[in-house]
Amino acid sequence: MQTSYTNRVQARRVVITGIGALSPNGIGREQFWQSCREGRSGVKRITRFDPSAFPVQIAGEITDFDENSWTDPKERPHISRVTPLARAAAGEALTHAGLKTDAMTMDELRGIGIVLGSGGGSQEWTEQQYRHWFAGEHKQCSVYVIPTSTIGTLASEVSMYFGLRGMSHVISTGCTSSTDAIGYAYRQIQCGMIDCMLAGGVDSPLAPLIHRGFQLMRIMTQSWNHEPTRGSRPFSGDRDGFVVGEGAWMFVLEDRERAIARGATILGEIGGYGSTCEAYHRVRLEECGEEPARTMRMALAEAGVAPEGVQYVQYHGTSTPLNDRIESRAVRLAFGDHAYRLCGSSVKSMIGHPQGASGAAGVAVCLLAMRDGIVPPTINIEQNDPDCDLDYVPGVSRNLVIETAVANCIAFGSKNSALCLRRPS
Repeated sequence: MQTSYTNRVQARRVVITGIGALSPNGIGREQFWQSCREGRSGVKRITRFDPSAFPVQIAGEITDFDENSWTDPKERPHISRVTPLARAAAGEALTHAGLKTDAMTMDELRGIGIVLGSGGGSQEWTEQQYRHWFAGEHKQCSVYVIPTSTIGTLASEVSMYFGLRGMSHVISTGCTSSTDAIGYAYRQIQCGMIDCMLAGGVDSPLAPLIHRGFQLMRIMTQSWNHEPTRGSRPFSGDRDGFVVGEGAWMFVLEDRERAIARGATILGEIGGYGSTCEAYHRVRLEECGEEPARTMRMALAEAGVAPEGVQYVQYHGTSTPLNDRIESRAVRLAFGDHAYRLCGSSVKSMIGHPQGASGAAGVAVCLLAMRDGIVPPTINIEQNDPDCDLDYVPGVSRNLVIETAVANCIAFGSKNSALCLRRPS
C-alpha cells in the first residue's frame, strides 16, 4: 500500500498569494478572467507564420503582447518567445503577491525559487535557428543556440530577470508539465526546503514544423478555419480535434504562516497533488480511465476531502474525441454518483491547448472561480455525446460557491496529474 506523503513528514500548509496570466483571450489576470467568464474565445487565424499551405490555419495565439517591454534589445535575437511570456506572467504574479524583488535583500532573494512547467520550451526558437542555418546564405545562427535551446535555461532566464537565487528548475512532462511544476513547488514548501516559490507554466508551440507534427498525428481539428472561435469544442458530439495554443500562467506559492505574517492576501490553498502513469502508449489514453481517476483520488485523499466535498472540476478537456470521452469516464470513476452533481468546464474551449502550460491555466481558472463564486462555461458544445454526459456548464457561466476544486491534467506518454485546491481558511 502506498504511504501518503503527509504521513512521512510534518507537512506545512501551502497557499497561493499571486496570479499572473498571459492568454490568447486576455493579457493579464483580470482580462483573462473576464474573457473566461463571458465565454470569449481567443482562437484566431495564425499570424506568427503563413499558415496558407497547412490544413489547420488557426490557433490560440497571443497577438497583443509587447515582447520588447520584457526584453533588452540586445538579447532579442538570442531568446525565445517563451522567455518574455514567462517573465511577464511572473512579474504580474509577484506584484499581485506584494513582493518587490528590486527592494529585497540578498537573503530574501535566496528564499524565493522558481519551477516552470513547459512541454516544448524554446522549441519554436530552435526551429527558427535551424531555418537560419540551413536556408540562410551565410549559415548563421545565434551564439546562444545551445543554452537557449536547452529547456532548463527557461527558468534561469526568469530567475536572472528578477534576481531570484533560490532553486531554478524546469519540469517537462508534456501537457502535465505546469501541473507537475506547481506540485513540485508545493512539495518543496510543504517539506520545509524553501518558503516561497514562483510556479506555473509557459509554452509557445506556434511554428511550422511543430504545427505540422501535430497535424501528422491527426489530433487537430481541420474543420474550423473559416470560424476559428468555434474550433475548440470540448465534449461536443461533433468535436474532431484540438486547437493548439500558447500562453503563460504563474503563481506565487508560500508557506501559509509566512504569508499571514507578512499580511498577504491568500487566494487559495493547495490541499493535495497526485501523479500517475498508465505505462500504456505514447499518445493514446487507456480506455478504462482508471489512472486519471486514481490521480484525482490521490489529490483528494491528501487534502482529506471526500468526493462529495468537491464543487468544481477544471477538465483537461482538449476537444479530441478520445480524450474527452475517457476523461469523462475517469471523473465518473473518481467521484462516483457525485460526478453528476459536479460543475466542470474546460478553459481550452476558449484558449486552445497551450500544451505544457495548460495545467497552470486551469489552476488560474479554479482560483478565480473560487474568489468570485462564478464557474466559467465550456463554449461550443453544440451536440450531445452520450459518452460525455456530465455537467460541463455549456455556453454560459454560472454562480456557485466553490469551497474545493480539482484541476485535472493528462499528457502524452500516459501521464496524469491533478491538484486539489481550497478556498482560503
